[in-house]
Amino acid sequence: MHKIDIPAGIRARTSARRGGQSFTDAAFDPATTAHVVIDLQNGFMREGAMLEVPVAREIVENVNRISVALRAAGGHVAFTRFSYIPNESNTWCVFYDRFLNAADATGEKEAFSPGASDLQLWDALDRADGDFVVDKTRYSAFTPGTCDLPRWLKEQGIRTIIITGTLSNCCCESTARDAMQYGYEVIYVADANATLTDAEHNATLVNMMTLFADVADTETVVRAIESRAGTRMTGPI
Repeated sequence: MHKIDIPAGIRARTSARRGGQSFTDAAFDPATTAHVVIDLQNGFMREGAMLEVPVAREIVENVNRISVALRAAGGHVAFTRFSYIPNESNTWCVFYDRFLNAADATGEKEAFSPGASDLQLWDALDRADGDFVVDKTRYSAFTPGTCDLPRWLKEQGIRTIIITGTLSNCCCESTARDAMQYGYEVIYVADANATLTDAEHNATLVNMMTLFADVADTETVVRAIESRAGTRMTGPI
């Protein structure tokens, strides 16, 4: 698990700017909340995978706790899968042609193409009937024309999004940033997101806390969900 280190000055400044409020102080309703699990796929999770993120295997228990609690409280769960769609009308050429060498570009396209084993969700994830599984071809699940998550969120009447998954500083951060700017309340779970180093993870937590989301740990999020469902009382984050 990542060693979380958010400077006290950052916490104080953020609290002052927000008037000391957190998501437990707002109109947080599990029924209009979605847990969006970002890209916990074989291609990031399995040992030896091209894009393996070892810490991602360590957060699965926390991710599952949030899913179980939110479903029980009447909320919703969605899983995104990073994918490569060969016949996509707006192919991500700048990424595959400029940010990757030829071998890596070919490897990633093969790993995340339709039907590939690495495209599939990690078996240890807690899934249930009614969960939404959606492919995305960009870092952010909100990039227009590349993912169907925004439509599903609107259809479910979602107002609050809980972000977990991998990589903290890439697809998770990109999705959280866009979600906030589309008007969603965003909760970014500090110990249920993962990336390659503690430094990258903590840099994202600082960005999330100061500009885009409420940052909380799994225990706080689960207790808040249960409290709103009337099964358990909790204090503010």
